Amino acid sequence: MELLVFQSMWGMEELPGEKGSWSLEEQVDQIAAAGFDGAAVEDDVPEARDTISLLRDRGLKWCVACFPKTIEDFATTIEFIEETGRDGCDHINMQPNVRPATVLESIPYVLGWQQMADQAGLDLYIETHRDRMTTDLLFTLQLIDAVPSLKLTADLSHFLVGREFKWPVPDAEHELIRRILERTWAFHGRVATREQVQVQLSFPHQQRWLELFTHWWEQGFRSWRTRAAQEDTLIFTPELGPPPYAITGPDGTEQSDRWEEALLLQQTARDIWQKLETEDPKTNATVPAVAK
Repeated sequence: MELLVFQSMWGMEELPGEKGSWSLEEQVDQIAAAGFDGAAVEDDVPEARDTISLLRDRGLKWCVACFPKTIEDFATTIEFIEETGRDGCDHINMQPNVRPATVLESIPYVLGWQQMADQAGLDLYIETHRDRMTTDLLFTLQLIDAVPSLKLTADLSHFLVGREFKWPVPDAEHELIRRILERTWAFHGRVATREQVQVQLSFPHQQRWLELFTHWWEQGFRSWRTRAAQEDTLIFTPELGPPPYAITGPDGTEQSDRWEEALLLQQTARDIWQKLETEDPKTNATVPAVAK
Protein backbone atom coordinates (compact mmCIF):
# COMPACT_ATOMS: atom_id res chain seq x y z
CA MET A 1 0.00 0.00 0.00
CA GLU A 2 1.20 3.47 -0.84
CA LEU A 3 0.04 7.06 -0.50
CA LEU A 4 0.75 9.44 -3.37
CA VAL A 5 0.00 13.14 -3.09
CA PHE A 6 -0.87 14.95 -6.30
CA GLN A 7 -1.34 18.67 -6.86
CA SER A 8 -4.27 20.04 -8.82
CA MET A 9 -3.26 21.84 -12.02
CA TRP A 10 -6.45 23.90 -11.64
CA GLY A 11 -5.14 24.83 -8.19
CA MET A 12 -1.94 26.16 -9.79
CA GLU A 13 -3.81 28.82 -11.75
CA GLU A 14 -3.04 32.45 -10.81
CA LEU A 15 -0.11 31.42 -8.61
CA PRO A 16 2.05 32.79 -7.09
CA GLY A 17 -0.52 35.58 -6.80
CA GLU A 18 0.61 39.17 -6.49
CA LYS A 19 3.96 38.25 -8.06
CA GLY A 20 2.26 37.16 -11.28
CA SER A 21 1.50 33.73 -12.70
CA TRP A 22 3.88 30.84 -13.26
CA SER A 23 4.14 29.49 -16.79
CA LEU A 24 2.97 25.92 -17.35
CA GLU A 25 6.53 24.62 -17.15
CA GLU A 26 7.15 26.63 -13.98
CA GLN A 27 3.99 25.19 -12.46
CA VAL A 28 5.15 21.63 -13.07
CA ASP A 29 8.65 22.47 -11.82
CA GLN A 30 7.16 23.86 -8.61
CA ILE A 31 5.08 20.69 -8.16
CA ALA A 32 8.14 18.49 -8.63
CA ALA A 33 10.37 20.60 -6.37
CA ALA A 34 7.76 20.57 -3.60
CA GLY A 35 7.81 16.78 -3.45
CA PHE A 36 4.42 16.05 -4.98
CA ASP A 37 4.14 12.68 -6.68
CA GLY A 38 2.06 13.92 -9.58
CA ALA A 39 -0.79 16.16 -10.66
CA ALA A 40 -4.46 16.15 -11.52
CA VAL A 41 -5.01 17.16 -15.15
CA GLU A 42 -8.32 18.12 -16.75
CA ASP A 43 -8.77 16.52 -20.16
CA ASP A 44 -10.71 19.44 -21.66
CA VAL A 45 -8.12 22.20 -21.26
CA PRO A 46 -5.90 23.22 -24.22
CA GLU A 47 -2.62 22.60 -22.38
CA ALA A 48 -3.54 19.12 -21.06
CA ARG A 49 -1.22 17.21 -23.41
CA ASP A 50 1.66 19.59 -22.74
CA THR A 51 1.10 19.21 -19.01
CA ILE A 52 1.28 15.42 -19.18
CA SER A 53 4.44 15.62 -21.27
CA LEU A 54 6.07 17.87 -18.67
CA LEU A 55 4.96 15.59 -15.83
CA ARG A 56 6.35 12.56 -17.63
CA ASP A 57 9.69 14.27 -18.24
CA ARG A 58 10.01 14.86 -14.49
CA GLY A 59 9.09 11.33 -13.52
CA LEU A 60 5.69 12.35 -12.11
CA LYS A 61 2.32 10.60 -12.43
CA TRP A 62 -1.11 12.05 -13.11
CA CYS A 63 -4.82 11.44 -12.97
CA VAL A 64 -7.27 12.69 -15.57
CA ALA A 65 -10.42 14.65 -14.69
CA CYS A 66 -13.41 14.55 -17.03
CA PHE A 67 -16.90 16.03 -17.14
CA PRO A 68 -19.10 13.92 -19.47
CA LYS A 69 -22.67 14.95 -20.32
CA THR A 70 -23.53 11.62 -21.90
CA ILE A 71 -22.32 8.05 -21.70
CA GLU A 72 -20.78 8.43 -25.14
CA ASP A 73 -18.81 11.54 -24.11
CA PHE A 74 -16.62 9.34 -21.91
CA ALA A 75 -15.07 7.74 -25.00
CA THR A 76 -13.22 11.02 -25.63
CA THR A 77 -11.52 10.78 -22.23
CA ILE A 78 -10.45 7.20 -22.82
CA GLU A 79 -9.04 8.16 -26.22
CA PHE A 80 -7.17 11.06 -24.60
CA ILE A 81 -5.56 8.70 -22.09
CA GLU A 82 -4.60 6.24 -24.81
CA GLU A 83 -3.01 9.07 -26.82
CA THR A 84 -1.08 10.59 -23.90
CA GLY A 85 -0.04 7.26 -22.37
CA ARG A 86 -1.84 5.19 -19.78
CA ASP A 87 1.39 4.14 -18.08
CA GLY A 88 1.54 7.23 -15.86
CA CYS A 89 -2.21 7.69 -15.39
CA ASP A 90 -3.31 6.46 -11.98
CA HIS A 91 -7.06 6.83 -12.44
CA ILE A 92 -9.88 8.80 -14.02
CA ASN A 93 -11.66 11.31 -11.82
CA MET A 94 -15.16 11.92 -13.16
CA GLN A 95 -17.54 14.76 -12.39
CA PRO A 96 -20.74 13.59 -14.13
CA ASN A 97 -22.08 16.73 -15.77
CA VAL A 98 -25.66 15.47 -15.66
CA ARG A 99 -28.34 16.05 -13.04
CA PRO A 100 -30.93 13.27 -13.06
CA ALA A 101 -33.88 13.85 -10.75
CA THR A 102 -33.84 10.28 -9.44
CA VAL A 103 -31.29 7.62 -8.58
CA LEU A 104 -33.05 5.26 -10.99
CA GLU A 105 -32.26 7.65 -13.87
CA SER A 106 -28.61 7.86 -12.75
CA ILE A 107 -27.91 4.13 -12.78
CA PRO A 108 -27.60 3.66 -16.58
CA TYR A 109 -25.05 6.49 -16.72
CA VAL A 110 -22.90 5.02 -13.97
CA LEU A 111 -23.05 1.47 -15.29
CA GLY A 112 -22.31 2.66 -18.83
CA TRP A 113 -19.27 4.65 -17.74
CA GLN A 114 -18.02 1.82 -15.55
CA GLN A 115 -18.34 -0.68 -18.38
CA MET A 116 -16.30 1.56 -20.68
CA ALA A 117 -13.59 2.07 -18.04
CA ASP A 118 -13.44 -1.65 -17.28
CA GLN A 119 -13.11 -2.52 -20.97
CA ALA A 120 -10.25 -0.01 -21.25
CA GLY A 121 -8.57 -1.37 -18.11
CA LEU A 122 -8.77 1.99 -16.31
CA ASP A 123 -9.80 2.82 -12.75
CA LEU A 124 -12.79 5.17 -12.59
CA TYR A 125 -13.75 7.18 -9.50
CA ILE A 126 -16.77 9.49 -9.41
CA GLU A 127 -16.23 12.71 -7.49
CA THR A 128 -18.61 14.13 -4.93
CA HIS A 129 -19.22 17.64 -6.24
CA ARG A 130 -21.88 20.34 -6.32
CA ASP A 131 -23.74 20.99 -9.59
CA ARG A 132 -23.09 17.41 -10.68
CA MET A 133 -24.88 14.07 -10.35
CA THR A 134 -23.43 13.80 -6.83
CA THR A 135 -24.40 17.30 -5.71
CA ASP A 136 -26.50 16.10 -2.76
CA LEU A 137 -25.21 13.93 0.07
CA LEU A 138 -28.39 11.90 0.60
CA PHE A 139 -28.85 11.36 -3.14
CA THR A 140 -25.23 10.16 -3.41
CA LEU A 141 -25.70 7.73 -0.52
CA GLN A 142 -28.71 6.26 -2.30
CA LEU A 143 -26.69 6.05 -5.52
CA ILE A 144 -23.80 4.11 -3.99
CA ASP A 145 -26.31 1.77 -2.36
CA ALA A 146 -27.94 1.20 -5.76
CA VAL A 147 -24.60 0.61 -7.52
CA PRO A 148 -22.35 -1.35 -5.13
CA SER A 149 -19.42 -1.28 -7.58
CA LEU A 150 -19.30 2.55 -7.73
CA LYS A 151 -16.10 4.03 -6.30
CA LEU A 152 -15.88 7.64 -5.13
CA THR A 153 -13.39 10.46 -5.04
CA ALA A 154 -14.36 12.26 -1.85
CA ASP A 155 -14.32 16.04 -1.89
CA LEU A 156 -16.15 16.42 1.41
CA SER A 157 -16.13 20.22 1.25
CA HIS A 158 -19.07 20.15 -1.17
CA PHE A 159 -21.23 18.10 1.16
CA LEU A 160 -20.46 20.19 4.24
CA VAL A 161 -21.26 23.50 2.59
CA GLY A 162 -24.06 22.05 0.47
CA ARG A 163 -25.99 20.78 3.47
CA GLU A 164 -24.72 23.52 5.83
CA PHE A 165 -23.47 21.26 8.60
CA LYS A 166 -23.61 23.23 11.82
CA TRP A 167 -20.84 23.37 14.42
CA PRO A 168 -20.26 21.13 16.20
CA VAL A 169 -21.15 18.64 13.49
CA PRO A 170 -23.88 16.35 14.87
CA ASP A 171 -23.30 12.61 15.18
CA ALA A 172 -25.93 11.94 12.52
CA GLU A 173 -23.96 13.93 9.94
CA HIS A 174 -20.72 12.23 10.95
CA GLU A 175 -22.43 8.92 10.26
CA LEU A 176 -23.45 10.04 6.77
CA ILE A 177 -19.87 11.08 6.00
CA ARG A 178 -18.62 7.74 7.34
CA ARG A 179 -20.77 5.94 4.78
CA ILE A 180 -19.25 8.06 2.01
CA LEU A 181 -15.73 7.36 3.25
CA GLU A 182 -16.34 3.63 3.15
CA ARG A 183 -16.84 3.89 -0.61
CA THR A 184 -13.98 6.34 -1.23
CA TRP A 185 -10.88 5.41 -3.25
CA ALA A 186 -9.29 8.86 -3.67
CA PHE A 187 -9.47 12.20 -1.86
CA HIS A 188 -9.51 15.86 -2.79
CA GLY A 189 -8.16 18.14 -0.07
CA ARG A 190 -10.11 21.29 0.62
CA VAL A 191 -11.59 22.65 3.86
CA ALA A 192 -15.05 24.20 3.98
CA THR A 193 -17.36 25.76 6.53
CA ARG A 194 -21.13 25.74 6.31
CA GLU A 195 -20.94 29.08 4.43
CA GLN A 196 -17.80 28.80 2.25
CA VAL A 197 -16.53 25.90 0.18
CA GLN A 198 -12.86 26.93 0.53
CA VAL A 199 -11.50 28.73 3.57
CA GLN A 200 -8.03 29.97 4.52
CA LEU A 201 -6.21 27.18 6.33
CA SER A 202 -3.71 29.57 7.91
CA PHE A 203 -6.35 31.67 9.70
CA PRO A 204 -6.68 30.79 13.40
CA HIS A 205 -10.48 30.86 13.41
CA GLN A 206 -10.57 28.20 10.66
CA GLN A 207 -8.46 25.69 12.59
CA ARG A 208 -11.45 23.82 13.99
CA TRP A 209 -12.66 23.15 10.45
CA LEU A 210 -9.21 21.98 9.38
CA GLU A 211 -9.16 19.63 12.36
CA LEU A 212 -12.60 18.30 11.37
CA PHE A 213 -11.50 17.54 7.81
CA THR A 214 -8.23 16.03 9.03
CA HIS A 215 -10.29 13.71 11.23
CA TRP A 216 -12.46 12.70 8.27
CA TRP A 217 -9.42 12.13 6.04
CA GLU A 218 -7.83 9.93 8.68
CA GLN A 219 -11.06 7.98 8.98
CA GLY A 220 -11.20 7.61 5.21
CA PHE A 221 -7.55 6.59 4.87
CA ARG A 222 -8.05 3.98 7.57
CA SER A 223 -11.15 2.61 5.84
CA TRP A 224 -9.30 2.45 2.51
CA ARG A 225 -6.47 0.46 4.06
CA THR A 226 -8.92 -2.22 5.22
CA ARG A 227 -10.30 -2.60 1.66
CA ALA A 228 -7.28 -2.10 -0.57
CA ALA A 229 -4.89 -4.71 -1.90
CA GLN A 230 -1.25 -4.58 -0.91
CA GLU A 231 -0.25 -3.23 -4.34
CA ASP A 232 -2.89 -0.46 -4.39
CA THR A 233 -2.17 3.26 -4.29
CA LEU A 234 -4.22 5.93 -2.53
CA ILE A 235 -4.21 9.40 -4.11
CA PHE A 236 -4.75 12.56 -2.07
CA THR A 237 -4.94 15.79 -4.08
CA PRO A 238 -4.93 19.24 -2.47
CA GLU A 239 -7.41 21.17 -4.59
CA LEU A 240 -7.37 24.81 -3.58
CA GLY A 241 -8.86 26.70 -6.48
CA PRO A 242 -8.20 30.24 -7.68
CA PRO A 243 -10.79 33.01 -7.21
CA PRO A 244 -13.71 32.90 -6.86
CA TYR A 245 -13.06 29.69 -4.91
CA ALA A 246 -10.26 31.47 -3.09
CA ILE A 247 -11.62 34.30 -0.93
CA THR A 248 -10.32 37.74 -1.90
CA GLY A 249 -10.28 41.19 -0.38
CA PRO A 250 -11.78 44.38 -1.86
CA ASP A 251 -8.87 44.72 -4.30
CA GLY A 252 -9.25 41.15 -5.56
CA THR A 253 -6.11 39.91 -3.79
CA GLU A 254 -6.31 36.47 -2.20
CA GLN A 255 -6.31 36.68 1.58
CA SER A 256 -3.93 33.78 2.17
CA ASP A 257 -1.06 32.04 0.40
CA ARG A 258 -2.78 29.28 -1.54
CA TRP A 259 0.46 27.56 -2.53
CA GLU A 260 1.69 27.37 1.06
CA GLU A 261 -1.70 26.00 2.07
CA ALA A 262 -1.45 23.32 -0.62
CA LEU A 263 1.89 22.33 0.89
CA LEU A 264 0.23 22.22 4.31
CA LEU A 265 -2.40 19.81 2.98
CA GLN A 266 0.33 17.69 1.39
CA GLN A 267 2.07 17.38 4.75
CA THR A 268 -1.22 16.74 6.55
CA ALA A 269 -1.95 13.77 4.29
CA ARG A 270 1.55 12.38 4.73
CA ASP A 271 1.33 12.77 8.52
CA ILE A 272 -1.96 10.86 8.58
CA TRP A 273 -0.48 8.10 6.46
CA GLN A 274 2.64 7.82 8.62
CA LYS A 275 0.44 7.48 11.69
CA LEU A 276 -1.60 4.71 10.08
CA GLU A 277 1.53 2.88 8.98
CA THR A 278 1.98 1.91 12.65
CA GLU A 279 -1.43 0.19 12.62
CA ASP A 280 -2.53 -3.18 11.31
CA PRO A 281 -4.72 -2.18 8.33
CA LYS A 282 -7.18 -5.00 8.98
CA THR A 283 -7.65 -4.41 12.72
CA ASN A 284 -6.51 -0.78 13.24
CA ALA A 285 -4.48 -2.01 16.21
CA THR A 286 -1.06 -0.46 16.76
CA VAL A 287 1.70 -2.74 15.54
CA PRO A 288 4.64 -3.00 18.00
CA ALA A 289 7.93 -1.70 16.70
CA VAL A 290 10.37 -4.41 15.68
CA ALA A 291 13.54 -4.33 17.76
CA LYS A 292 16.72 -3.84 15.76
